[in-house]
Amino acid sequence: MNKVTTSAALEARFAARITQALDRQVAAHSAPDVEERLRFARDQALARARAARQSSAAGAPVVVGLRDGTAGLSGPHQEHTPWWLRLSALLPLIVLLAGLLWIDHRYAQAQIEAAAEVDAAILSDSLPPDAYRDPGFVEFLRSSRP
Repeated sequence: MNKVTTSAALEARFAARITQALDRQVAAHSAPDVEERLRFARDQALARARAARQSSAAGAPVVVGLRDGTAGLSGPHQEHTPWWLRLSALLPLIVLLAGLLWIDHRYAQAQIEAAAEVDAAILSDSLPPDAYRDPGFVEFLRSSRP
């Protein structure tokens, strides 16, 4: 027995208990006109419930497989889903991948620009580029800072 059948059985049992309790209250404390109105309302509610059950069994998707906060749809026409609807399900994935590629491109551009800025500063300085490779120059820079 699956979860949908179990929950339907629990709902039916709960509805039967409420109906019995209401019937006892109506029989004990109601006037004939109130009793007739309640019977009529109950008949209408039962007719609507039957119609809803028949329409859901006739082809509307039914929620099945409720587990860990996720639910799946199942129904007789699920295999005939239009191609554009299936493609639209992939749209968030496509947007995510495009965003990640754009972020990677911007990060690479920022690194290139930073390296170009450092290179331009080194080349425009009055010191020759070999001075930056000298270990003594690095030590000079460390000791000259306050």
